[in-house]
Amino acid sequence: GVPGVMAVGANITHKFGKAMMGSKKHGELGHVDKKLAIFMLITALVGIKIAVWVNSYFFEKMGKAGSSLYVSAIFVLTLSLIGGSMLKDALKTLRGGATGPSKFLLELANKLRIPPLIHFKVAGVKVSLLVIIIAGLATGYMAGTIGVGGFIGVPAMIYVLGVPTVVAAGTELFLAMFMGAWGAFNYALGGYVDLRLTLLLYAGSLVGIYFGAIGTSLVKELYIRLVTAILILLCCVSRAFAIPEYLDSLHIINLTPQSVHLCETLSRIFLFGSGFVAMSFILVAVFKAHFAKQRLIKKYAVPVTISTLK
Repeated sequence: GVPGVMAVGANITHKFGKAMMGSKKHGELGHVDKKLAIFMLITALVGIKIAVWVNSYFFEKMGKAGSSLYVSAIFVLTLSLIGGSMLKDALKTLRGGATGPSKFLLELANKLRIPPLIHFKVAGVKVSLLVIIIAGLATGYMAGTIGVGGFIGVPAMIYVLGVPTVVAAGTELFLAMFMGAWGAFNYALGGYVDLRLTLLLYAGSLVGIYFGAIGTSLVKELYIRLVTAILILLCCVSRAFAIPEYLDSLHIINLTPQSVHLCETLSRIFLFGSGFVAMSFILVAVFKAHFAKQRLIKKYAVPVTISTLK
């Protein structure tokens, strides 16, 4: 029942602390390209500023329902395309039709090799500054609009810049530290940050950060992409079921109380279901790899590294 603008404000604020913890863990594993994150940050901050202004406008002009409708609509329209594309690509790879992420967008981006070209050592890519600017702007705008820039930042790094999945995940978290701080500052100026809600979100995410960082090291890249796609699509379905309620509140459509209640229930089921699916997959993968490691150590009495388990 939190207004969209308040939910985004709390989410992007808690993202700052969460990203700090997550990027530290990913950094220890060598999964963070700080140079790439800094280059993307320049336009990401501009994107966040634009998003905060637009979100605030809808809240002031149309109230809670208008703000929530705007956030949900952007979420569903944008991320359904991204999630659908990622799922299609992952399933194609799973069936043996490809050996990695789709190269279509990467090849398209490579045609825009407008100087200067920047080399990123950790990510192992060389990209036009123009492409990085566009990717950063889009990531920042999504972070400022829905409070989660990773849903577009990570796919952009993978499919447009050609960054390995684990490096994309770690780099986005490093980038999110600064985006979270900037977004929190801008939303706080408008009075849209609820510290109690922020602390609750942060407390609940600490465990997920730890297992998520380890999980990306233990799980094959294909399955990371597959789970990310499923998570995005389930969240999209959740937000889609919430939209009729907002339309009813704005008197754009007329729904019965029973229909509103049904939409609310389905929205929550898919929302919590998405988190449960992602968490279950990561936990199963982590424990499975741990036990596999113990069996190998016991059998051969030799140290086993993460690369041995992949």
